[in-house]
Amino acid sequence: MGAIHWSQTQSPKASDATISFSLEWAMNNFYSGFSALGRKEYEKERLGKDRQGEGDQSDSEPARCEWDFSLSTVVSSGASAAVSDALGVIEFDPSNTVVATGGIARKIRIYNLKSLLPQDNSRAFQGEQGDVAFLDHVNACSYYICTPAKLSSLRWKPGSGGRLLGSGDYDGVVTEYDLERQLPVFERDEHGGKRVWSVDYSHWDPLIGASGSDDGTMQMWDPRCGGSEGGGCVAKVQPTAARSSVCCVEFSPFRDALIAVGCADRKAYTYDVRRTEEPLHVFEGHSKTVTYVRFLDTETMVSAGIDGCLKLWNMNEPRLIRTYKGHLNSRSFVGLSVWRHGGLLGCGSENNQVFVYDKRWGEPIWIRGLEPMVGTEFNQGFVNSVCWRQVEEDRCTLLAGGSNGVLQVFVGTKKS
Repeated sequence: MGAIHWSQTQSPKASDATISFSLEWAMNNFYSGFSALGRKEYEKERLGKDRQGEGDQSDSEPARCEWDFSLSTVVSSGASAAVSDALGVIEFDPSNTVVATGGIARKIRIYNLKSLLPQDNSRAFQGEQGDVAFLDHVNACSYYICTPAKLSSLRWKPGSGGRLLGSGDYDGVVTEYDLERQLPVFERDEHGGKRVWSVDYSHWDPLIGASGSDDGTMQMWDPRCGGSEGGGCVAKVQPTAARSSVCCVEFSPFRDALIAVGCADRKAYTYDVRRTEEPLHVFEGHSKTVTYVRFLDTETMVSAGIDGCLKLWNMNEPRLIRTYKGHLNSRSFVGLSVWRHGGLLGCGSENNQVFVYDKRWGEPIWIRGLEPMVGTEFNQGFVNSVCWRQVEEDRCTLLAGGSNGVLQVFVGTKKS
């Protein structure tokens, strides 16, 4: 997300939440292998209590860290680093070898992971936790693309071989960029100029996109119909009658046709994209805006809010499994990423620290402060974007971006 503070503006009230859906598109494009969900699965569940799973004894045990984390690389803009270069979003490509970053500097920077994890670097020196490489954005990134507006979201388009990257910006526009040509190839401006907080793509064929915006809607669209009226919209959902901002959207990588939404009304929602008349479930428990939702596995998802909490939900029953506390988050987007193979959650904090939680315990297992860079004027920063590398091995990589424009790379190895 962009490196700004959250402020909820008064929105016009509507009598009811509104939903529109192109049934003709759905019939023509969704393959018949999908099984319709039963009526019970569509009943709206309202959750208000922090209930632990039956027989779950994890929280009775003290939290322990089974990983050795260390700082590997620091990438900055030198003495010119400032708030104007804040990194609001970090994304690994599907191959987990290329990284894209964006923020309020109106640039998409593309990095090869090898450049962020140099094996032999003449500028590396022996730090307190090992060899730390200090790099400059100009030399570390492969190239950058200038964008017309500040960026709040990036997401690689599946099936494009890492060539297409989608973005959402502060002007309410969704754009896809062809990275080989370094040019925009698709543009969608259907949120009335209201900031697009989040974009994502489905993981099935035919591929559809989704965006959430300050206009109070989550819209799904067919990227093949960019030039059509309405920008190829196939569904438009307004979760709340008060048109509360939709701050995050994410398609499930595990379950066909499932999408999660987080809103400024303090709730998270899941929808079946074939039947968006009402949500499958409503997840209540946060006391302030829900800023992120992330699927952890086939049965659970994680939400983050500016109430300073992460929450783990069972999506099937549904119920709250666990609340994670320790980081400071009361007004800003500080990032949320899950490493599915390792069961680890990563987020930033408004006290300029990176926090890692193990899904089994509500307390953090590792905390690392991002020290302000020498010579910069912007010292009171915060961590506002994080991203895990999704690999299935006993070595992990976590990237964190600061509001001062500094990108830091941490590596972790499983303790023997």
